[in-house]
Amino acid sequence: MISANGVTLRLGKKALFEDVNIKFTEGNCYGIIGANGAGKSTFLKILSGKLETTSGTINITPGQRLSVLEQDHFKYDDFLVLDTVIMGNQRLYDIMKEKDALYAKPDFSDEDGIRASELEGEFAEMNGWEAESDAAQLLNGLGIESELHYTRMGDLLGPQKVKVLLARALFGNPDILLMDEPTNHLDLDAIGWLEEFLINFENTVIVVSHDRYFLNKVCTHIADIDYSKIQLYAGNYDFWYQSSQLMVRQMKEANRKKEEKIKELQEFIQRFSANASKSKQATARKRALEKIELDEIRPSSRKYPYIDFRPNREIGNEVLMVENLSKTIDGEKVLDNLTFTLGHDDKVAFVGGNERAKTVLFQILMGEMEPDEGAKIKWGVTTTQAYFPKDYTKEFDNDLVIADWLTQYSEIKDQTYVRGFLGRMLFAGEDGVKQVKVLSGGEKVRCLFSKMMISGANVLIFDEPTNHLDMESITALNNGMIKFPGVMLFSSRDHEIVQTTANRIMEILPGGALVDKITTYDEYLASDEMARKRSVYNNDINSENDD
Repeated sequence: MISANGVTLRLGKKALFEDVNIKFTEGNCYGIIGANGAGKSTFLKILSGKLETTSGTINITPGQRLSVLEQDHFKYDDFLVLDTVIMGNQRLYDIMKEKDALYAKPDFSDEDGIRASELEGEFAEMNGWEAESDAAQLLNGLGIESELHYTRMGDLLGPQKVKVLLARALFGNPDILLMDEPTNHLDLDAIGWLEEFLINFENTVIVVSHDRYFLNKVCTHIADIDYSKIQLYAGNYDFWYQSSQLMVRQMKEANRKKEEKIKELQEFIQRFSANASKSKQATARKRALEKIELDEIRPSSRKYPYIDFRPNREIGNEVLMVENLSKTIDGEKVLDNLTFTLGHDDKVAFVGGNERAKTVLFQILMGEMEPDEGAKIKWGVTTTQAYFPKDYTKEFDNDLVIADWLTQYSEIKDQTYVRGFLGRMLFAGEDGVKQVKVLSGGEKVRCLFSKMMISGANVLIFDEPTNHLDMESITALNNGMIKFPGVMLFSSRDHEIVQTTANRIMEILPGGALVDKITTYDEYLASDEMARKRSVYNNDINSENDD
């Protein structure tokens, strides 16, 4: 168990947390939610002991081990992948290294023998003999192939490092597990594996995440940070949302009844206060009036942008025809003979772990990269495209302010018209004169949504649009994608977006081949194709364990 008792944290004059009391118990998974800047990540740092409070204490049950998902992707670059995972239980790792050092000594003494015996006993108690196989199982589950287990962390790609650091946090069955955005940079398969792991995890989990589906799947409780306080709700994210909305409605209804009572008492007092025969009743009603207090209903500090993609032109029946599309990069076949046709009702989600192939396909479709010889790509004459790239660095590598940056993409050059789109994206007033190069990641993403909205395109292409977004912006984007009447191609790690938006699923397999199904995402995951893939994967894992 871990608890916060009277915790206050002041940053200058501002109180980020004020007298917070909350308890996290075993067997439960707690989702920490709140608006941007509410202090979600800061609260995890307080719980982990990395940040001192202004007042109050954090208490952990004596003897329990706390594990934290590391955010520094370069911290373990000099270590082997398997060692990095085992270091999640630092004491076990230290014992292993001390044992190895003792047995390697050329002048092994009796004292060394006694010490080695002590270490062996503690090692056995900690299930040390299973450490490497347990670490390998975690890595395999997250999609880190066995041939990478004995490579240096510094030789891995960024998304691979994320998975190893996640395995490190999960290793050794910690009593308390703290995770800040664990699904960031994970593919949907890895997220699914993590969800199942946490559902079966028997200790305490405290997680910050913007992934609504993930929170719904794994959380038993939601801790909502608002106005420097933390309110605990039993249930998952959807239950929190319904409960919080119900609470506000109930408070408004209670206030409405109180206001009616106040009006009734005031009318009686005004009518009979000068009447001697009614003076006692009027006085009694004055006392009753003084006791009535309206509940304070403060609106949530959350702010939702308004995302609405409206095509300037209705799309025709001929949208996109792709034939024999292949692409080889540095000798690797990224796309292999892709052939498909899009209709005017298609919303296509590209899923699976082959991230590079999705990005390359989108770049080719947008004319940013040439396919191999022999490919045919034909957009319909009624189509116009708007594109959200995974890497949008170049878009903001200039000295323009936000309003001028967006104006260059608008057919209507009127500042009031352009600022209307920025206002929907929460850029109000002076925000319009901020330089785009100094914007945060989330602000840049919202700028790109403004650009796509102002374009009036009837085909939208999104390559991982939810990176850097808060829960409110993701929800707004999801609603905008569902309402969009045109054609859409997108990749996203947000299960909720994929499930609620797509009516067609495409997966580019390793080697570049394409699986194309007209179905929802959940139906695709339950399909024979996915069952076959999982069966092949599990057989590979089992054969490795048998070896």
